[in-house]
Amino acid sequence: MASTSDIKNGLCIKHNHDIYKIIEFLHVKPGKGPAFVRTKLKSVTNGKVLDNTFSAGHKIDVVRVETHTFQFLYPEGNEFHFMNAETFEQITLNRNVLDAPDLLKEGENVMIQINTETDLPLSVDMAPSVVLEVTYTEPGVKGNTATNATKPATVETGATINVPLFINEGDKIKIDTATSSYMERVKE
Repeated sequence: MASTSDIKNGLCIKHNHDIYKIIEFLHVKPGKGPAFVRTKLKSVTNGKVLDNTFSAGHKIDVVRVETHTFQFLYPEGNEFHFMNAETFEQITLNRNVLDAPDLLKEGENVMIQINTETDLPLSVDMAPSVVLEVTYTEPGVKGNTATNATKPATVETGATINVPLFINEGDKIKIDTATSSYMERVKE
């Protein structure tokens, strides 16, 4: 058993008969009243995000996890196939376990957290950003630039991202995996 002082991003806990991953937290100490921890929890079974507040000193049940490097092989419907980089063992995960499945490129390495008690995969952590090639976008019209004007662009994985007007087909762009948003154009 741990307490609220042990809460950190990425920690997996048992809460309401389910396993949740802490994706955001904030320790709050108001001027009046007791301190508390405001958290945003993501269910590892169904992907739903839940806001929860724990009072200071509240006991939480931490799930022991191991983290392994896996390589993304290919998607098949709502199933995604991965291979352990060390043992070459393959696992299949459902689409809702992934944070940004549309940004996964074949051959990309991810970190998968596995429950040590049940050997079941809990969550998939991608790199903070990925570089993908734009496969389709409308051409930008010169002079049609208001401040921060964007247009939709389809990248090689099939995801649609809003990009600035100067991005063209064939450009490589850096995308933030947490927000699925454009960061910058990558020069080769």
